[in-house]
Amino acid sequence: MTSFIIALAALILGYFLYGGVVERVFRTDPNRPTPATTMADGIDYVEMPTWKVYLIQFLNIAGVGPIFGAIMGIMYGPAAFLWIVLGTIFAGAVHDFMSGMISLRLGGKSLPEIVGSELGKKVKMVMSVFTCILLVMVIAVFVRTPANLLATLTPEHLNATFWATCIFLYYILATLLPVDKLIGNLYPVFGFALLFMAVGIMGYMIVNAVPIPDGFSEGLFNRHPAGEAAPIFPMMCISIACGAISGFHATQSPMMARCLNNEKHGRKVFYGAMISEGIVALIWAAAAIAFTGGYDKLAGYMAENGSDAGILVHDVCVNWLGTFGGILAILGVIAAPITTGDTAMRSLRLIIADSIGLQQKKFTKRLIVTLPIIGVCYILLNINFDVLWRYFAWCNQTLSIFTLWACSVYLARFKKAYLITMIPAMFMTALCVSFICYAPLGAYTKGVGLPLYASEAIGMTAMAICTLLFFKWQRALDPDLTPAE
Repeated sequence: MTSFIIALAALILGYFLYGGVVERVFRTDPNRPTPATTMADGIDYVEMPTWKVYLIQFLNIAGVGPIFGAIMGIMYGPAAFLWIVLGTIFAGAVHDFMSGMISLRLGGKSLPEIVGSELGKKVKMVMSVFTCILLVMVIAVFVRTPANLLATLTPEHLNATFWATCIFLYYILATLLPVDKLIGNLYPVFGFALLFMAVGIMGYMIVNAVPIPDGFSEGLFNRHPAGEAAPIFPMMCISIACGAISGFHATQSPMMARCLNNEKHGRKVFYGAMISEGIVALIWAAAAIAFTGGYDKLAGYMAENGSDAGILVHDVCVNWLGTFGGILAILGVIAAPITTGDTAMRSLRLIIADSIGLQQKKFTKRLIVTLPIIGVCYILLNINFDVLWRYFAWCNQTLSIFTLWACSVYLARFKKAYLITMIPAMFMTALCVSFICYAPLGAYTKGVGLPLYASEAIGMTAMAICTLLFFKWQRALDPDLTPAE
């Protein structure tokens, strides 16, 4: 329990201390008009209260990621706690804050536009394709997951196809309607419920002094049942994506940058939402080993239940929080992914519209952009789920590489402390390249990927090349051409 409390305190202090540093580096200006006021269109640029923007941002980036990812990640041992805390404070929250605030400064531009403005048109084209692929995978994944679960809880005639159709229709409505209507009214409720569920689990553990066998006293060695076949680096760091850093978040931050009414709230919304997600991941990582009784027992529990983290979530909530907990569990594993999929589709509409310069105030223009998305997503729904999920995990983290390097270039252009984004960019470059070399199918499959040492060597080489290119660009930067903010 002591280690858990220390980790929790570190995350909270991280928001106030390092979050303050990041905010000062960016130099937020409370007197600067935001796109929500200067570009208001009643559709995507809509001024909303800060508390509502925060809850929407939290639910946008969270979903089931910090729950399922933390449960799967804690199987690697206590190193998972360190990755959640350090990754959230120094990488994930910085990534989300910078992408959101740069978008705010650029008139609410979408992620590929931000990356393109900093890394060039060629990189923008690659980024646009990459981002679109990731988002359509998110939409497809988060239609099928809740649809399959709903089918098991309802009469036989309400099958997975029926629920998938209902969810998909909801996604279309959430994409086309003004952001303050469906999303603005539903998300704060679901966001609060997701936070309440996590706080309820944490409260139960603290009040009842539930032992949390974190194993720090025994060392940080790998506890994963696959042993050396599933190394902490890079496998664990990819497993715990949304609980530490996630490239998907940068596709969501611009959406809320269009609704923020003052720059001074940027840290609360962007940095704060990621810290909240880290806290949720920390709680569920601790709950997983506390409920099952340790790493070995957790591995046995997961093996008996087909590695389905949703079953563990349900059992923890029902056993610790009773009937109300069961309702929250259902809400967590059904509503949370749905509220990730709908904003993924909306973000994709905005990205495509930005790239072709098509204004979105008129319904017909929004529909023109949305129809092709619907067609592509329908095709992906017929692809094997396991294949989609494997490549989603890697694409998600790789997206953060582009974002962090773009943020580093932005900070360097304005003579700001770019190390706060460059160091995470270096780490994520090495991590993602190592992962795809070692586990090209998204999970370890013996004989398919390269040996670990070779994969790590390639990852480190990729990191070195990107770093050298960055410094080469920086030396060539003409100080007289540095733009004013």
